Amino acid sequence: MASDLDPLLDAIGDARYVLLGEASHGTHEFYTWRAALSKRLIQEKQFSFIAVEGDWPDCYRVNRYVKGMIGSGPNAEQVLHAFNRWPTWMWANHEIVELAEWLREHNRHLLAEQQIGFYGLDVYSLWQSMASVVDYLETIDPDFARAAKRAYKCFEPYYQDEHAYARATTAIVPASCEEEAVAVLRALQARAPEYKDDGREAYFNAEQNALVAKGAELYYRTMVRGGATSWNVRDHHMVDTLDRLIAHHGPRAKTIVWEHNTHIGDARFTDMARSGMVNVGQLVRQDRGESANAREGVMLVGFGTHHGSVIAAEEWGAPMQRLRVPDARIGSVEELLHRPGVG
Repeated sequence: MASDLDPLLDAIGDARYVLLGEASHGTHEFYTWRAALSKRLIQEKQFSFIAVEGDWPDCYRVNRYVKGMIGSGPNAEQVLHAFNRWPTWMWANHEIVELAEWLREHNRHLLAEQQIGFYGLDVYSLWQSMASVVDYLETIDPDFARAAKRAYKCFEPYYQDEHAYARATTAIVPASCEEEAVAVLRALQARAPEYKDDGREAYFNAEQNALVAKGAELYYRTMVRGGATSWNVRDHHMVDTLDRLIAHHGPRAKTIVWEHNTHIGDARFTDMARSGMVNVGQLVRQDRGESANAREGVMLVGFGTHHGSVIAAEEWGAPMQRLRVPDARIGSVEELLHRPGVG
């Protein structure tokens, strides 16, 4: 029952950042309980938006839908069909459909500036974000749109293949489109005062897509070299995006973050630290206070399970299927909580 969450709501207190993890990206209960907790945080503690481990353009379509924007789609299920990057089931699932419909109904009674948003923090959507920047510019500044197209044409030889681009940056004669991605972003930011007159929300979306394009270029360029660097690029990007969203929603904004445990847990207390890796939980804690009672307190909530099944795949890009989850290891938190009589 939702009332089972009362002790957790009490522990969260006045925290402005509540990060909700999951031990897999395909477990029904994790989504269901995170949704139940998120609803209570929105209703009882006035949280401002949900930010997830998803691509910005796809999640922004959901954001438009839950805010009832014109042309945002007839229903959440259709909007979520836009999630076509593997693993599609991560966000295009029944639990998110239900949450999106709940958010839309909740927002229907609120002023635009009070409505709860739904955003993606991730950095993968290189091609999609570049296309979104150009689409925006074509409606507001056709000359700049043509210039942005010319700049982004640098990526064209790789035919929307991020791995091909990554390999090209490590060739004997390396190729890189870093300067082009940065140039579009800087030019867009330089025009911010005039563009914001056409709609604060529209400009914010365009600028974020330009930032994603810049961040994605860096991510794919570092990914091919292996090591901790690309992971750190990705998590720093997610925290930077979170900072932008908090600033966008005002000085009293509060955020709920949905990501994997490896992102929202504090890397300093795991073997990630020995590998030189940081993560969202660590960075947010360090920058904003180490406890829920701090002025900008942070609460990290991990989710785990002892056994069951999960929607997953045998390898990256393979078809989804229902797979058995191995029983928790002896001595793990999950195994200790599963023992009879623990309470």
